[in-house]
Amino acid sequence: MAARAKSVYRCTECGAEHPKWAGRCEACGEWNTLAEEAAPRPAKPAARSRVAPGTHPAAAGAASPVKLRDVQSARASRLSSGIAELDFVLGGGIVPGSMVLVGGEPGIGKSTLLLQVAGSLTAGGTNVLYVSGEESPLQVKLRAERLGQAEEVQLLCETSLEQILEVATAVRPAVMVVDSIQTTATEELEGAPGNVGQVRECAARLMRYAKSAGATVIVVGHVTKGGGIAGPKTLEHIVDTVLYFEGEGTGDHRILRATKNRFGSVDEIGVFRMTEDGLLGVGNPSALFLGDRQGRASGSAITALLEGTRPVLVEVQALAAKAGFGTPQRVATGFDGRRLALLLAVLDKRAGLSFAPLDVFLNVVGGLRMQEPAGDLAVAAALASSVYDQALPSEAVFIGEVGLGGEVRPVSQTERRLAEAAQLGFRTVYLSERALPRKSPDGIRVVGVGTLGNLFKDLFR
Repeated sequence: MAARAKSVYRCTECGAEHPKWAGRCEACGEWNTLAEEAAPRPAKPAARSRVAPGTHPAAAGAASPVKLRDVQSARASRLSSGIAELDFVLGGGIVPGSMVLVGGEPGIGKSTLLLQVAGSLTAGGTNVLYVSGEESPLQVKLRAERLGQAEEVQLLCETSLEQILEVATAVRPAVMVVDSIQTTATEELEGAPGNVGQVRECAARLMRYAKSAGATVIVVGHVTKGGGIAGPKTLEHIVDTVLYFEGEGTGDHRILRATKNRFGSVDEIGVFRMTEDGLLGVGNPSALFLGDRQGRASGSAITALLEGTRPVLVEVQALAAKAGFGTPQRVATGFDGRRLALLLAVLDKRAGLSFAPLDVFLNVVGGLRMQEPAGDLAVAAALASSVYDQALPSEAVFIGEVGLGGEVRPVSQTERRLAEAAQLGFRTVYLSERALPRKSPDGIRVVGVGTLGNLFKDLFR
């Protein structure tokens, strides 16, 4: 009777090992995150290097430190993916020898975008290998025919990591796409593809291949119910760049966000529109988010968010209606529910607007997630507009953070936000009186706001 293979339990959040299963990880404190995997095989002890006394380590072949001024800088030219929005999110293009992780919900467009990139690079003379572990060659071909530019891409349908690396070593691609990391498995570990050990080991070996061969490896990662990439959290620490696809499944536009980038700035976004010919980049996201705006409706306000280095104007819609049940509802889409509760309390205490008997619904139009506090003033203005049932000025933009005392606080990079508002034809900007710029763009009237009470007296006379 064969002996049962030893196993350990590893936390999917922090990667800590445990000898037995427990409901809570002792390292990070998360619940129900321990997954069983095969125990790693003990490595053979390496021979200890012996250096004779008085001998410099470099002369004996051992590693030695060097000064930073002696490090030779080699600036590798980036590869253009052929999609301007993707190059912008990556920080200027694809970096040779790097590893990129692309995550997103099923059906949001990850495979479509990467097949477009593979087709564009192949048409430009770059050697690309597309590895698909989830779809058959016929399925990939049908998508390529629909896109109309990816039929010359080299395709490999394989899930064995050893076979993938063997083919890659023979083909020597400049860019290799692996779709997806959860379907790839190595023969050195037991367990089904997608478990913690398989995902981490496959990602680590692909990273070593990218660094040694100088090729760019782009892997697709599935997303869990919580919205994070499936697998251990260490997977995001291994790769150089992490990109997330966001957007509503029923909408036709997608947002690609960089949450980690060793070769560029983080929190950059690229906006795409899903069409029959694939994903098309949107050069002016503000015009897309404001395209269907009705300026005469109450409960609508415009704010200027800063996504990375790009200012984006978005519409915030609020609706306060009489509660039909005993407990009023608080529903927020694209906005933190706890932040909404805080703003409702501030409006009640500092501005005299009671939402206790009202249902409150808040929506950030376009599927964008408002993460910075610069949109607080627009949310408060939209809520007050819905309560008073009076429309806000259609050419006004509201920028500012709201404090617990009802004061309006300044935000960073106000000049860039004002320039974006002026470019789209807005004429009035409400912001903190402590953030008034020395010079405003032509055609823009800047109004300083001290507290929410003063703002509402000016708007709802």
